[in-house]
Amino acid sequence: MQAWESDAITLFARKHSENDAILEAFSKSHGRISAYVFGGTGSKKRAFLEPGQIINVAWETKSPNYMGTFTRLETVVPISTIMHDAAALCAIKCACELMHEVLPAEMAIEPLYDATQILIESLTHDANWPAIYVRWEAGLLTHTGFGLDLTECALTGVKDELAWVSPKTGRAACKAAGEPFKDKLLALPQFLIDANTVIEKGDIADGLALTGWFLERDVLGQGHLNMPETRARLIYALGRTGKL
Repeated sequence: MQAWESDAITLFARKHSENDAILEAFSKSHGRISAYVFGGTGSKKRAFLEPGQIINVAWETKSPNYMGTFTRLETVVPISTIMHDAAALCAIKCACELMHEVLPAEMAIEPLYDATQILIESLTHDANWPAIYVRWEAGLLTHTGFGLDLTECALTGVKDELAWVSPKTGRAACKAAGEPFKDKLLALPQFLIDANTVIEKGDIADGLALTGWFLERDVLGQGHLNMPETRARLIYALGRTGKL
């Protein structure tokens, strides 16, 4: 018998039989893992299977050759308070779908888990959560091996006034050096460099364009995967509410 307990974020669930389900979760201590939830289609457990819930789980298996079972599910951070917010729901569902598609199975990535928990909690109380979401995507790039280099200008070596990112290399360029090539570069919003920067109109759109470019080309493209449709719905919802 093998067993462990951990906080986890629900990613994806599917019906397994008339009464049971298979839940995929991103656990803090064991990474992305799937397990049976007996009675998972019933009213008492169905809510635990919604993407983006932060729960505490108990997992066990009789043999490492068989899929385990989540024997206990307890809510840590519910998402019921954002059910009325279309943009917030799209953000967390997109994050869950991206992790479902690209994270390796059973590999703990605690910094990414912590960042995802911060994102989920921010959706309920922080008006600047769209910037936190963009920073989360930038973090996903890093944890999948395709992080952006925003430390200095690739052309001059200066560390100030970084304003652009090369779509080829993912390296930053300062405003002066990149200006002649701006039509070929991606805009770099300052909140990706300094979290205390005041967010200006257009910054979130620039941030999503930047991280989206590298997610599609480098992370999803490696596995011939498509960007989740929920990301397009997120951008639409943010635009409708004036948050881009």
